[in-house]
Amino acid sequence: MKQSEEIRMTYSGVITKNNQKIVHVSFERGKDFAEGSLPSGKIEKSTGFTAEETQQLSLYLLQNADDIMKKAQKVNPLRNWLGKD
Repeated sequence: MKQSEEIRMTYSGVITKNNQKIVHVSFERGKDFAEGSLPSGKIEKSTGFTAEETQQLSLYLLQNADDIMKKAQKVNPLRNWLGKD
């Protein structure tokens, strides 16, 4: 990855779909954007990232899945939407 540019990661709260807990994760670097999800670790959409970079992002998701899922469980979408911490 481009070492000089910072990548920002954001994630949703945990969503239950078909009895599976899912977290949507977004990566941003300037105008570059990628979206993936857990537990699959698959990058589903990407603009501006190379194929190698999206593979690295996917690997990052899989290697950090437990930590991301734990943090996502604490996300309260309504509270965040209202701008309250």
